[in-house]
Amino acid sequence: MARRPTVYDVAERAGVSITTVSFAFRQPGRVKDATRQAVLDAARELGYAPSASARGLARGSTGAFGLYAFDMMLADGEAGAGVPAAPAPHAAPVAATGPVGEPDPRVFPLYVDEVERGFALGCRAAGRPLLLASGAPSGTAVADVAGSVDGLAIFPGTHSLDAVRGIAQSIPLVAFSTPGADPSFSHVSVDNRGAMAGVVEHLVGVHGVTDLAFVGEGSMYDFADRLTGFRDAVARLLPERTAVRPEHEVLATTAWVTALDEAVAADRLPRALVCQSDQTALHVLDLLAAHGVDVPGRVLVTGFDGILAGRMSTPTLTTVRQPFEDMGRTAVRLLADRLADPTSAAESRTLPTRLVPRGSCGCAEGTPATR
Repeated sequence: MARRPTVYDVAERAGVSITTVSFAFRQPGRVKDATRQAVLDAARELGYAPSASARGLARGSTGAFGLYAFDMMLADGEAGAGVPAAPAPHAAPVAATGPVGEPDPRVFPLYVDEVERGFALGCRAAGRPLLLASGAPSGTAVADVAGSVDGLAIFPGTHSLDAVRGIAQSIPLVAFSTPGADPSFSHVSVDNRGAMAGVVEHLVGVHGVTDLAFVGEGSMYDFADRLTGFRDAVARLLPERTAVRPEHEVLATTAWVTALDEAVAADRLPRALVCQSDQTALHVLDLLAAHGVDVPGRVLVTGFDGILAGRMSTPTLTTVRQPFEDMGRTAVRLLADRLADPTSAAESRTLPTRLVPRGSCGCAEGTPATR
């Protein structure tokens, strides 16, 4: 990592004053669109992150680590600077609070919140202050946080990874649940493909399922890996069968809610629904219950993540448990290692998961997993 670029470097590259650079980030309404774009382009090329607290520090170091996450509890317009809250790709369409204002466990706590806890514990153990931020998926929002810390961890739902590569030029960066092929920053993830293959192996080997479908749009990095793992396992375990009928393929698209409604109405449900996440699975359970479809009698349902709400659903949710706390602690260690040796290469860590069979697939709580 090179010397942290300054506002003077950006001003020189963009051909403007340092005041204009400051306005471009903090008061964009006072700068012409073309000028602001020139400033942002220069900042991206240099890997500049506007510093809030580091300006007054002689060595430009805060000692703090930051964690930037999408916040599904924010209503539109509450994310700051008039920008709507970031979309929640892991979320099912449920309300954030219950009828008496209590948090809905299907929305909070989620895997993001549990990873955040591990990150906080890791920072405490390392004696580092922690800055938490969430909400708007804007480049300036992430850059503002980056400018206040010595290392930053992000979730892929917060911002395009293309836009944060510049930040990784000046401070260590870790991304959760992303492919490890990008050497610009470090990565912490789990074996999504292998874990999803384990789900299919359990359904086929233990429950004798031969007709199953993936549910969810598969757009996020981890979701896409899970869909690939599902398809590979089906092809391997059921090579002589039409394991996923054509009418069920639409369940693996953005139209999955409508498609599932139609499958229920036409009595065309497969024997098992393998969902991309626990939140998707919980929404599926709600939809099936509303139609009077017995789970697991008529259809088996599985999730992925291992969030608290899955233990409270009816029936309890069969899932893959991610090592949330360890993911957060691992990110702290990776940031600290790169700070200690700025010339070291970024690293990728893939952590193990655990299949947790429960009532939604017909298993009793505590049934030993097959993988």
